[in-house]
Amino acid sequence: MDQWIAWLDLCGVAVFAASGALTASRKQMDVVGFCLIATVTGIGGGTMRDLLLGQGAVYWISAPEYVMTCIGVGVLLFFTAPYLESRYKALLWADAAGLALFCVTGAEKALAAGAPLPVAVILGVMTATFGGIIRDVLCAEVPLILRKEIYATAAAAGALVYLLLILAEAGALWSQAAGFLTAFGTRAIGIAFGVSLPVYRARPGRDY
Repeated sequence: MDQWIAWLDLCGVAVFAASGALTASRKQMDVVGFCLIATVTGIGGGTMRDLLLGQGAVYWISAPEYVMTCIGVGVLLFFTAPYLESRYKALLWADAAGLALFCVTGAEKALAAGAPLPVAVILGVMTATFGGIIRDVLCAEVPLILRKEIYATAAAAGALVYLLLILAEAGALWSQAAGFLTAFGTRAIGIAFGVSLPVYRARPGRDY
């Protein structure tokens, strides 16, 4: 099961790295820029999670395959991104898949470290969103988490579903699948149909 979780985590890193490389393509960076943005996007959320959990060295220090995967994805996308019909649409869907994978693996690792359920949900959300925040800040974009889209809500829903099923002893595989589908499905609805949470609207006649 530990190997299965590690494989899921590596898949999440690869997908998020792809979203970073796609953002680099939209900013017309060179291959070094592709690799840098892909790497910080892929490992940023997990790095923050491990630092907050205080478990010593972060996970990719002893497992260089994570960084190598990010670099490989960056190089691959440098040569293939120009052939994508819509790089922004591909970015959104790659980010959604990474979000769904990372909210589950982030919550799982937090729970394994002894974090209570609310904290495990928060760390699942942070694992799923922090890499994207770094990506968007470095690329001078408004982070997706700050736009009026269903984003962090999807990660929180996926992490919560996963943790509740684990605590109900539903089985790790079913819990992971349910958490992933909840997060990805919620995010997909937002992307496909433009559904978003209500935003604050300023009232006329007031200074802000």
